[in-house]
Amino acid sequence: MQWPNRQTEIPSSVCSLPCRTGERKKAVKGMPCCWHCELCDGYQYQYDETSCKLCTYNMRPNPNRTACQPIPIVKLEWHSPWAVIPVFLAMLGIIATIFVMATFVRYNDTPIVRASGRELSYVLLTGIFLCYIITFLMIAKPDVAVCSFRRIFLGLGMCISYAALLTKTNRIYRIFEEGKKSVTAPRLISPTSQLAITTCLIAIQLLGVFIWFGVDPPNTIVDYDEQKTVNPDQARGVLKCDITDLQIICSLGYSILLMVTCTVYAIKTRGVPENFNEAKPIGFTMYTTCIVWLAFIPIFFGTAQSAEKLYIQTTTLCISMNLSASVALGMLYIPKVYVIIFHPELNVQKRKRSFKAVVTAASLTTRLSHKTSDRPNGEAKTELCENVDPNS
Repeated sequence: MQWPNRQTEIPSSVCSLPCRTGERKKAVKGMPCCWHCELCDGYQYQYDETSCKLCTYNMRPNPNRTACQPIPIVKLEWHSPWAVIPVFLAMLGIIATIFVMATFVRYNDTPIVRASGRELSYVLLTGIFLCYIITFLMIAKPDVAVCSFRRIFLGLGMCISYAALLTKTNRIYRIFEEGKKSVTAPRLISPTSQLAITTCLIAIQLLGVFIWFGVDPPNTIVDYDEQKTVNPDQARGVLKCDITDLQIICSLGYSILLMVTCTVYAIKTRGVPENFNEAKPIGFTMYTTCIVWLAFIPIFFGTAQSAEKLYIQTTTLCISMNLSASVALGMLYIPKVYVIIFHPELNVQKRKRSFKAVVTAASLTTRLSHKTSDRPNGEAKTELCENVDPNS
């Protein structure tokens, strides 16, 4: 017998071939003994010959799709490019902060250190140091202890820094405003009072954190939705602390409020003579810091749909904290350290400034403010500085 195409083997007489592993049989309409083979796709696996089932949320099908297997769990690793840059910046910042603090301690009784307000200067340095430290807590492997420390220190470093700066700028503002009205010094301008005010501002942040602990105890979760890709082989579960984006912003919200308030006072005191205070460097610090955080917000919330959301948000937050701390350290302390180390001849004792000098400066500020509208910017301010003797 001759078969078509000169075949020597007897042709098979079947309407359907057996399905491969991971495929189910789908009956052909009108032909009950025949079927089509249909692949169990996505996160489905072959349950039996005729049906596929969806794996649970924390599982994915194995390579031959005969069963489900756990989705691998990942976290932000120390060697990841997302972590290397923030850690490098934090290490540099910590070294610089320790160096500045050691310099201030060594030259604690010199005029420059005393004039900077030693008490609040050390408080501010502590806040800057904590801003750098939070980077390591944000990248460390999440567990209950790490998540607890994250909640405490996430906003604490910024809160300490801006509470100290706000207290400084508020003191400057009150002194010169009072000097316009009378020769009586305003209340609560002594170092002890300044520390008490700063402590109260910091206590509000800590109170909020402890309430957060009571309402929602710290815990870890594995987020399987963040990196659940179309291809199951690339799916990952992300181990992280149980902290939402809103909770992060709320934790930072009080510090941002202090920052904005401090910026307002820095603007109000921008015309005060430089010889009397640190208003100008504090102002530059706050303006730059506001720009940093204005850039942070859209990046942080603009990654909500990204598969690398955790990595981008963590890196952005850490870099923003590092930059904020570096701006304060660089503008408020590095110039002083430079003078202390390289120009000790400028680190000399001057006569103690009396409140009368402040009253004189405030009065001249009021009189010269009427001239600024028809004179070039800075001319009236220059005259003010020339007419005031800070040692009077």
